Amino acid sequence: MDPVAVGVLGVGSLGFHHARILQQLPEAQLVGICDTDPERAATVASELETRAFDDAAELLDRVEAATIVVPTSSHFEVGKLALEHGCDLLIEKPITPTTAEADELIRLAAEQGRVIQVGHIERFNGAVRACEPYLENPLFVESHRLAPFVRRGTDVPVVLDLMIHDIDLVLSLVRGSVADVRAVGVSVLSGSVDIANARLEFDGGAVANITASRVSIQRQRKIRFFQPSGYVSLDLGNSTGEFYRRKGSASHVDEATALTDLVEHIPLRGDGEEPLKLELQKFTRAVRREEPVAVSAEDGRTALAVALDIVEHIERHRDNVFDKG
Repeated sequence: MDPVAVGVLGVGSLGFHHARILQQLPEAQLVGICDTDPERAATVASELETRAFDDAAELLDRVEAATIVVPTSSHFEVGKLALEHGCDLLIEKPITPTTAEADELIRLAAEQGRVIQVGHIERFNGAVRACEPYLENPLFVESHRLAPFVRRGTDVPVVLDLMIHDIDLVLSLVRGSVADVRAVGVSVLSGSVDIANARLEFDGGAVANITASRVSIQRQRKIRFFQPSGYVSLDLGNSTGEFYRRKGSASHVDEATALTDLVEHIPLRGDGEEPLKLELQKFTRAVRREEPVAVSAEDGRTALAVALDIVEHIERHRDNVFDKG
């Protein structure tokens, strides 16, 4: 079967890696790239030995599929253009700035018979894939995603920039729908919220406590799942984790002389595969209609809706604080 002809729209820090991996995949043919910065596009094209297009429409006319790696504020405009040119899409997260725009892209894709995959890359993290066989019915989830400040991404609140990774993970791994949201956030260095905490309550009884910061000294990407049979602890930064599973029944507690008598420790290790490579491989298979889309536009829309609800709660909380002051 011929490789899928793909173009990359936006070759900043992440877009460069999209193009790099697509250039290496035997199932893909990188036709070219396009960026609003012609010098950046020319540099990347030279390094990857591909063509830099000045006009996105010209590139889209030459490909079957496109990856959209532009700033979030342009996701809808560029995604709509690609769909109108008959392309299947991989759109980086969040799918769009608003749910109304996400709904319009979903409608256009259905009308055109195209697929949309959303770039929630943590689903492809080796530690996440290793833990899935052990997750049964998580009732409490706690996550921390902390990063140093960089200017990139500050066009949106940290909820849409970083926290949305963990929102999507929680939604994909916890049973039920979000029934209630509580959140608080603070602007520290940018004009939008830089650090936030959200508590999600699910209709099935589970609770998730999610923290994200882009003003931290050190990086951290950790998430823990607690369930009746034990708990999973994952370090997403190095794709490792642990599963601590209870041995026997609660009646064994009185007979135990050490913790190891009660708990079985199962190391969880990723397979070393680059998550973005796995994501792009899944995308090419979806384009060929060999597999369903790994992370659908509807999945992306659901994560976005929860994220926007969190942002709304943060703004409401801040308004109440200022009113009382």
